[in-house]
Amino acid sequence: VRGRRSCGVVEQSQPWVTTETLIGTETGTMTRGKILLLGDSITQMSFSPEGGWGARLSDRYQRRLDVINRGFSGYNTSWLLEYAATEDGRSDLFDHGPVGVVKLVTVFFGANDASHAELNGRQHVPIEVYKSNLKKIVGLVRDNIGEKVSVVLISPPPVCHDGRLRFQRERYGDKATGKLERTLELSGKYSRAAGVVAQELGLPFLDLWTTMQFDESSGEERGNWRGYLSDGLHLSPEGNEFVAEALLGLIDKQIPALSVMPCPITGNINSASTCAGLERIAPWHDEIGAKHPGDAFSKKV
Repeated sequence: VRGRRSCGVVEQSQPWVTTETLIGTETGTMTRGKILLLGDSITQMSFSPEGGWGARLSDRYQRRLDVINRGFSGYNTSWLLEYAATEDGRSDLFDHGPVGVVKLVTVFFGANDASHAELNGRQHVPIEVYKSNLKKIVGLVRDNIGEKVSVVLISPPPVCHDGRLRFQRERYGDKATGKLERTLELSGKYSRAAGVVAQELGLPFLDLWTTMQFDESSGEERGNWRGYLSDGLHLSPEGNEFVAEALLGLIDKQIPALSVMPCPITGNINSASTCAGLERIAPWHDEIGAKHPGDAFSKKV
């Protein structure tokens, strides 16, 4: 361990390769740790160039963990389980390296499950089945990735009725029904159901339905919460930022070993962040000497 200068202050530099971040395989090679995102279109679209929440998560974990997106537009929990039951599906969802490589999994379903049973029976999943499906998905994660992986359940976001009706008119014109197949009330019921599952399984729970609508400190309704949704259902750039910050805040509080903190002076992540449970990959650039650069790349484990 030796000192280094970062953000204008001298800090103690930790070994840059540890088994907390890199997991050895039988061949002796190393695999970078990962975060796995499971969900529907809100997850699939989370790598959007407009600052998707998954892309923001990847930015926070640069040089520490790779973020894998396994979001499937239009899917409900039942369809995800059908896919996971196939050989290709199981491999696609869960084969990401040796046990211990995946450090965190987000399970973010409910927007489609909560569809109106009569107006959209194809995507609707009864609420008790939804709860059972969430438990099965978490079980698959444990069975295929490992018992020690951290799992976060995320509720469906609220639904803005005006936004959904506007989307109908813009997409279908005169054929728009004017009927809401997704509602704020239904998404709220499924959000609470996800919360019950999280409590029963002892998992961290990100209640977007509530936190997007209401300020946590005052309990008052946020005047701008409808702006978090681009079409009344999916996230706008502002909504993606909200979800990313909410998820990172939950990790900071409930999974502190995975909390990556920016430099307190500059706010930078790229070469000055710290994390109690995850070492960064490879030496920082200011640890590489001019005369003997190879010295900095000696692995310390």
